[in-house]
Amino acid sequence: MSLEQQETEKRRPVKVGPIQIRATRPSDAEAIAMIANLPGFRAGTLRLPFQSVEETREWLDKPAPNSTRLVAVLEGQIVGNAGMQRLAGRRIHSANIGMGVHDDFAGRGVGSALLGALVDTADNWLAIKRLELTVYVDNAAAIGLYEKFGFETEGRLRAFGFRNGGYVDAFTMARLRF
Repeated sequence: MSLEQQETEKRRPVKVGPIQIRATRPSDAEAIAMIANLPGFRAGTLRLPFQSVEETREWLDKPAPNSTRLVAVLEGQIVGNAGMQRLAGRRIHSANIGMGVHDDFAGRGVGSALLGALVDTADNWLAIKRLELTVYVDNAAAIGLYEKFGFETEGRLRAFGFRNGGYVDAFTMARLRF
């Protein structure tokens, strides 16, 4: 192995495991709020800084109808969370998803585990035909993960969110099951 290859291997994130995926619990509020306030996690979402444990607890205590909320747990620590919200009426065949991973565990398989669980639930338990999401255009790692699971970019949403003092575009992506 060349010196350059050795240096690349040193910088490559090490996969972790085994990751347990489970439904959220009200007792997860503190851990989820802590993760949501990390700068890397927050940068990929529409969340505002300084999310309180109380706000998170209320969100956990009052889930939206037809929602699936998951956490990724590694060695007893919550390292990511994800959710899926099934739509209603003439869009009942569709669901929106969102997810995030603890800054210290990004690029180590947590996102794949969470997204895999959501896709499995959508395909094999809920008969959802269309999964959709938005992702900031500068979030290459997330876009790559979504593409790995069959999501395709359907459009660009200009000035989608306000982040770090400026507007940022987002892609709308979807995965259709035929």
